[in-house]
Amino acid sequence: MPPNLARVLGGVLIVALAHPLLARGDAVQIQQPPTCDQRHPMNDAWWTGPMLANTPATAPRGHALIETYVYDVTTQGSYSPSGTRQSAPHANGYGTLTYLIYGLSNKTGFGLIPTAGYNTAASEPSSAGPGIGDLTLLLQRRLTTFQACRWMPIFSVAVEETLPTGEYDRLSRPTNANGAGAYTTNPEFLSQMYFWLPNRRIVRTRLDLSDAFSHSVPVQDASVYGTSKGFRGTAHPGSSFYLDNSWEYSATRSWVLATDVTYRNTANTRVTGSYLQGPSSVRLNSGWSDAWGLAPAVEYSWKPYLGVLLGVRLFPAGHNTSDSITPAIAINFVH
Repeated sequence: MPPNLARVLGGVLIVALAHPLLARGDAVQIQQPPTCDQRHPMNDAWWTGPMLANTPATAPRGHALIETYVYDVTTQGSYSPSGTRQSAPHANGYGTLTYLIYGLSNKTGFGLIPTAGYNTAASEPSSAGPGIGDLTLLLQRRLTTFQACRWMPIFSVAVEETLPTGEYDRLSRPTNANGAGAYTTNPEFLSQMYFWLPNRRIVRTRLDLSDAFSHSVPVQDASVYGTSKGFRGTAHPGSSFYLDNSWEYSATRSWVLATDVTYRNTANTRVTGSYLQGPSSVRLNSGWSDAWGLAPAVEYSWKPYLGVLLGVRLFPAGHNTSDSITPAIAINFVH
């Protein structure tokens, strides 16, 4: 074989043998490690939110969130100032509230929270009919955005202002009450964080803190403040500190298990005045109270923007407060 031909055939053989290696090398070079977003896919879970904790997230500009609750506050007893559970007359407070939140911008939301109720009691006539409760206005500003690789929670600040639109005094029967009669300002600090478990399921947790302050309330006759017919005076509601820590586990994309753990501490409410016929002056004090709450729930979402929640709130411990169990159902819709 001529030397030149031998060199040509040798070169062809080397290229043929090297070609598979080159191809495999190219494949290795284009295979990149998964990005942070791929390792932490947010769309693996659809949420409706836990039963109680408010969201620090805000709807995009021009979009809205609508969430309606229907519930029954069933009084089971009461806790004495020392924390001892006592029996109490059975009562039911059937109610509904709706969150109507609109995105003014991507970081700012404004909303209304109308309420209504109907009450029954074992020792009293039931409400004359369903009644409108107090109306709450909400303004919220989101401060941070969650990104999986940064591990920065979502933080928001909000202010709720409750307007005394519900009946609270001059009651023909105690069960007609559906409000507190007070203008109440409630500043809130809201946070939310996500965690990915080894099984790639997502846990979402929230921590909400708030402290409500109410103006004094003029009171006449029978009222929610323990007065009766012929009373004229003023109620001074105590401030109310509230903490809510919620956890949600995405068992699947559509099914979520949730629970809230809450604590509320309410300062003394003072009522001063007199009766048209009776003592020249009257002073009533409710005393301070607190309550530990628990609210397990199950969430199911048909779509990322439509879901339902079924849960129950109960109070395993407290001081100078009622003990109730509240089953509730809610429908969450985002547009």
